[in-house]
Amino acid sequence: METHRLVLTEDLNQYGFLFGGRLLSWVDEAGFIAASNDFPNARFVTIGMSKVEFRKSVKNGSVVRIVVERSKMGRTSVCYRVDIYSTKEPERGVIFATEITYVNVDETGEKLPL
Repeated sequence: METHRLVLTEDLNQYGFLFGGRLLSWVDEAGFIAASNDFPNARFVTIGMSKVEFRKSVKNGSVVRIVVERSKMGRTSVCYRVDIYSTKEPERGVIFATEITYVNVDETGEKLPL
């Protein structure tokens, strides 16, 4: 799955760059959408992200490309690789990458098989 986000003034930190927490929110949302598309009857919650490392800064007005691909699947959980690129400067390569894990749960929070 692929999606895009426009970096706006309200997404910036005190130094004028994309706030890391905002990017993490976009990553979680994109991963959740991909998982929900792959498993439409599942009820996913986020259980973790792998290494979180911001490799390059992102400025106001940038458009970022978010690429999500399934990387692993277990009995109750699924992992997705998320890579973020700048569409204005594709030569910069990946500006952020992580792997995010979701688990399928019932209404009480107990794990359920996929």
